[in-house]
Amino acid sequence: MSGKKKRKSKLYGGFRYAFAGILTGIRQEQNMKIHCLMTVFVIIAGAVFRISKTEWCICLLLCGLIMALELVNTSVEAVVDLVTEEHRPLAKIAKDTAAGAVLIAAVAAAVIGCIIFLPKVAVFATRLFRGTDTFIFR
Repeated sequence: MSGKKKRKSKLYGGFRYAFAGILTGIRQEQNMKIHCLMTVFVIIAGAVFRISKTEWCICLLLCGLIMALELVNTSVEAVVDLVTEEHRPLAKIAKDTAAGAVLIAAVAAAVIGCIIFLPKVAVFATRLFRGTDTFIFR
């Protein structure tokens, strides 16, 4: 195999392994399923409320960050479980801190989501209750 073909094969193999990891995370981790569902809700809300390009970038970046951290958390848990099944203080620290990283990002994303979407929901609710222009897609 030539050097060029070998590099291409490695590249495709790397993507294949990465997609397999993502699918494994989605299939096996309940929290990853929740993150994916929330991402779908964010995308729908973004389309409905016609958020700006900057808001889209922020929302998509945060959704991607949370899912990436969830995958890292899953891999840390798997490696710790591979190394030991005993209750060890260092194993607990590794698992808990990885989970904590996901929680910090998720809480930050929720707060930022409120900053972006709550004013838009308030405008919609105000228009709805006043009986004025309720068609949001304009």
